[in-house]
Amino acid sequence: MADQGSARDLMSRLRRLRIAGLALLVLGGCATGRVPEAIRDSALPSPAVTEVQQRPETFIGQRVRWGGNILNVHNAPDSTRIEILARTLNRSGEPDAARGQGRFIVELPGFKDPAEYPKQRRLTVVGPLVRIETRDVGEYPYPYPVVAGDVWYLWPDPPTVATPSPYDYPWYRPWYGPWYGPWSGPWYGPWY
Repeated sequence: MADQGSARDLMSRLRRLRIAGLALLVLGGCATGRVPEAIRDSALPSPAVTEVQQRPETFIGQRVRWGGNILNVHNAPDSTRIEILARTLNRSGEPDAARGQGRFIVELPGFKDPAEYPKQRRLTVVGPLVRIETRDVGEYPYPYPVVAGDVWYLWPDPPTVATPSPYDYPWYRPWYGPWYGPWSGPWYGPWY
């Protein structure tokens, strides 16, 4: 009887330890220590890109928090201009995969290597709106709001998950092995 009680007690302790370890892993994975505070600050009022395009005089000089996917990178002698397709931001400032909400340009100080800021990579920026600049998208004259980025964060690419082939599993064709050929089966021996 005493052995069963101590075994149950040991199992209970191990279960609690496992749950505590799992909780630490989950909470550690949610830590956003690397993302700047200004990027995570959802209280910063940020009008929609289309709203700024319609009434630019209302918003020039206002700080915004915008983000999206990189479309193009152009380096000037003293700054880098990045064209971005705006996306909605979640609470931590990360661009969602929602439909595009217009385009804007962010000006960052210094040289930014286009290889480190590739197309379709997600970028969030905080800074003041400085002007509206009209550029052609195809043959259409498009009004780009320009943000002078003083805080930005380049989001890491999500990890790619390879889908295993069903042929990789040993139980798919259990009679195949290192000694059988592809046309063999369980009714043939290794001598066939």
